[in-house]
Amino acid sequence: MAKSGSVEIRTSCDHLASLASDLTHIPAPDTPCYRCQHPNENWLCLSCKEVLCSRYVNKHMLQHSQLSNHCVALGYGDLSVWCYSCNAYLDAQVIMQLRPVYETAFILKFDMDSMNEENDEYVDTVSSAPKRTRCRTSSIWSDFEILPKGPDRKERAKCKKCQNSFVVDSSGTTSLLCHRAKCHQVDNQIVSRQPLDQAMYREMVALTIIRHNYPFSFAEHENNRLLHCYLNPDVKTISRNSAKSNVIKIYKREKENLKHDLKSITGRFCLSLDLWSSPNTDEYMVLTAHYVDEHWVLQKKVLSFSHVPPSCGGVILAERLLGLLKEWGIEKRVFTITLDNVSYNDTLVSHLKRHPSFGPYLPYGGEFFHMRCGAHILNLIVQDGLKVINEAVYNLRESVKYVRGRKLRFAQCLSELPFLTSKKVHQVPTRWNSTYLMIETCLKYRDAFSHLSRVDKYFLNCPSKEEWERVEKIVSVLEPVYDITKLFSGTNYPTANLYFHCVWKIQLRIMEQLEDDDAIIKAMAKEMKEKFDKYWEYYSLVLSFAVILDPRYKLQCVEFCYGKLYKQEAISMAANLRDKLYDFFEEYKNPTSAICNMVGVASSSGGVRGHYDRHDDFSGFETYMSQLICSDSSKSQLDLYLEETRLDHRFHEDLDVMEYWKSHSHCFPELSLMARDILSIPITTIASESTFSIGGRILDKFRSSLLPQTAEALLCARDWLYGVPAIHDFEEESLVEDFGNLCLSQSGSYVDED
Repeated sequence: MAKSGSVEIRTSCDHLASLASDLTHIPAPDTPCYRCQHPNENWLCLSCKEVLCSRYVNKHMLQHSQLSNHCVALGYGDLSVWCYSCNAYLDAQVIMQLRPVYETAFILKFDMDSMNEENDEYVDTVSSAPKRTRCRTSSIWSDFEILPKGPDRKERAKCKKCQNSFVVDSSGTTSLLCHRAKCHQVDNQIVSRQPLDQAMYREMVALTIIRHNYPFSFAEHENNRLLHCYLNPDVKTISRNSAKSNVIKIYKREKENLKHDLKSITGRFCLSLDLWSSPNTDEYMVLTAHYVDEHWVLQKKVLSFSHVPPSCGGVILAERLLGLLKEWGIEKRVFTITLDNVSYNDTLVSHLKRHPSFGPYLPYGGEFFHMRCGAHILNLIVQDGLKVINEAVYNLRESVKYVRGRKLRFAQCLSELPFLTSKKVHQVPTRWNSTYLMIETCLKYRDAFSHLSRVDKYFLNCPSKEEWERVEKIVSVLEPVYDITKLFSGTNYPTANLYFHCVWKIQLRIMEQLEDDDAIIKAMAKEMKEKFDKYWEYYSLVLSFAVILDPRYKLQCVEFCYGKLYKQEAISMAANLRDKLYDFFEEYKNPTSAICNMVGVASSSGGVRGHYDRHDDFSGFETYMSQLICSDSSKSQLDLYLEETRLDHRFHEDLDVMEYWKSHSHCFPELSLMARDILSIPITTIASESTFSIGGRILDKFRSSLLPQTAEALLCARDWLYGVPAIHDFEEESLVEDFGNLCLSQSGSYVDED
């Protein structure tokens, strides 16, 4: 190509127009040079369609022009056209006529200065035109900056992101492109925007409202709509009424899905019933089903959140409950129901047991149908005990309130005393757990309270030395009760097998406190024992079965615990429990019973078998072994289980009881089904966040303003899709939050243990 002299630019070119070749059959821009196979910055001879690099293009074109009067070359690099016959570049108009043919070409830099020296011998024969400066049209130059030439006369480019410099290769920008792909993470693939699915958008808004407890007006919030329109201009925002209808639609769909799932459950259902109140005095009945699914996972599903008339009796509740069970199709598959200790619940239970469409289907004649809420009983026991020491608790509560109004002075007392720990102090009079936490925390600041009473003459409620000592004993009594109540309130693990030894532990602590030298502590223990004997003098038989079905304890645990409490009567009490267990197991062995039919369904459907290969030669081995184990007619599955070696509880503290029975379901098919039913019994009716309140659950103001059907759709759908989250009691923190923060700021380190 020409490197010196003037360059003529022609507005037209007859040689190009007279080309007989078809321009639509021009080779692709990435076609390599036919001589050196170089792929970039090549020229195309439009006469013979040969592709040549800059090293050979001049020689080829000059030799070729001797045979042709129209020798024209096209530069793939920047789509420039040079006519050797006219010895001139074609103007932009002519070039643009050719550009559609090369619209897929790589726009690469073509540097006239990078011509190989072997082309210099042809320069004078072509033209004396000076070199033509080409504009850099590659997109690579938006990410690189051209640097001045250094002493080595090489051109360099600097990356704008990492500031590293690279030599600009005369053959192209491949090295720069490779660096940009790594440094800038350039995605060369073009991702097309997916079209907006308006139905999916409406459902996602409804799911957001369900999951996060947002009001329906959330769909109409101005900034929320602006955000959605910004993310996708095609979105059609919805109104609160549309959001409500979508929530109802999701609720109905999930309800049908849950009904279908419940039909496949082979075991029985354990129910819990609780009443919620609202600020406008309305009451709601919450019905929850507890069961073990086909994977031996404990499930808890809220079946209904229905409005009931205020102060309705047990008969009305029983009829409402029976109607709900029929709606779900499980009225003939119920095992137990866990209720609070109120009088109308006794009426409810007796009415259900006498009902002809419900009572006859209860196992063991309905003897184990009614379960009393363990957390509620613990509340009653502790509250009666706290009444005896009300004066000491009152002084502590008033001390906390006083400190809130004397922050600076108490802060000075804290600064003068060392503290090893810090913890917020909470107290709500109607919740015994907050009383326990308040006492436990105040004990850590005992010296600060005493010091404040000496420097502040108006601080009159500081507990005396005797009261502090008494409070320490109170903590030792309440601590195991507090831990057991939290343990009872779990929903993700079986709690039935925890009942026996936890209740036994509480009874043992009360018996020990009855021997205390402090008259007030002894009186407290006496009050607690009276309430304990009222509800738990006789341990629940079916929940005692649960501890026997725990392979870590079995019947030996019952005998040991009875021996600690009842001495000589322990043997007869354990024998009576054993007889009841065998009688109940007959319900699962009787071939005519409904329970046994469910066992057959479980066996025929495969039960919980995990992965099964139909071509496995050992596919029937487990069934053969279970038949072999149970072939001795003189021993039942329960006999074989009790004769097995007990697992050491010290080395199996974290044993998953459900997993144990899942793995032994082939050896004990009937016994495992009984274990499945018993272990799914809930000890409490409420979650751990509200177990300590004796006032019941309270519906918030937002849900109280909704129609009952809408409130049910929101709460049930949330439980089915995401589970019931923790219910935070903000009132508990508000009472002494200032005092807690003050203690934390003065103690240096902060560990929030709540």
